[in-house]
Amino acid sequence: MVKRKSILKSILFYLAIFALIIFVVYPFIWMLSVSFRYDSDAFDPGVIPKRPTINAYMELLGLKESIRDELSNEEKQLLDLVKDLPEEQQKPILDKIYSQRKKESFPFLRFFLNSLLIAGLSSLISVIISIFGAYAFSRIKFPGRGTIQKSVLLVYLFGGTILAVPLYQIFVKIGMTGNGYKGLVSLFVIYLVQTLPVSLYMLGNYFRTIPETIEEAAIIDGSSRIGIITKIIIPLSLPAIITVFIYAFMIGWNEYLFASIFIRPYPQFYTLPIGLNEIFYSDHAIWTKMMAASVMTSIPVIILFMTMEKYLVGGLTAGGVKE
Repeated sequence: MVKRKSILKSILFYLAIFALIIFVVYPFIWMLSVSFRYDSDAFDPGVIPKRPTINAYMELLGLKESIRDELSNEEKQLLDLVKDLPEEQQKPILDKIYSQRKKESFPFLRFFLNSLLIAGLSSLISVIISIFGAYAFSRIKFPGRGTIQKSVLLVYLFGGTILAVPLYQIFVKIGMTGNGYKGLVSLFVIYLVQTLPVSLYMLGNYFRTIPETIEEAAIIDGSSRIGIITKIIIPLSLPAIITVFIYAFMIGWNEYLFASIFIRPYPQFYTLPIGLNEIFYSDHAIWTKMMAASVMTSIPVIILFMTMEKYLVGGLTAGGVKE
């Protein structure tokens, strides 16, 4: 009787796990499937495309003109007519043509590079600062250390919606708004502030698991604090450091609220979340292209995780010291 109950529990457990996997994975599979379809086949039933194509990706990357662009000859006709007009009459017509063309363009690669730059740089600087700060919290005794640690983590408890208006006012007063470059710098500072508290907390807890006897031996041999951090702490803490980097990178890569505040007026500085939102309200609001853009947005995070996965398995301190 007991054996039957245990078998039944195991079956129910594995069914629940299978249902959870399907629930999590299916939206991504459907997104991937639609991205390899023609526009007219976007809502066809079934996961496997009947007529697979990479047109959406080629259009997104600018390797192929969309059907809308290929069939439109209005601009060419207008440009031919403008040639015969006086110069003062040409300018407003040409400005209208170019502004419409700019509105219809979707520079995915530019948005991709903007996100990669701001997310990668902010996460890298956050990790570097966190390594030294976390080491100070975990190893160096100084007045008010506990209070500072709690205060740092307390900052993380305030959500972005609460801080958005005060932060914007601060950056306006110090002159960090007004153009796209200043907007990107403001985003960099905000992402740094967002990721530092938890990064310090995570790395500080990990550093405390490293035996202090290793550092004592290094100090006896004449090593400095900087030498201990670079030659002992960082190599032994790679799993935690890489985890913190991925965490910080994902925050910057997916962040929308502050990006929409600081760089919304400057389209050439859009990050991917802003660009993907704009695609829903533009002439490019085509499901296949939107799904292709979503797939390409998720690729850097997947590559980053798969590349760093070997460092995330277990700690590296086992057997570091013989007691």
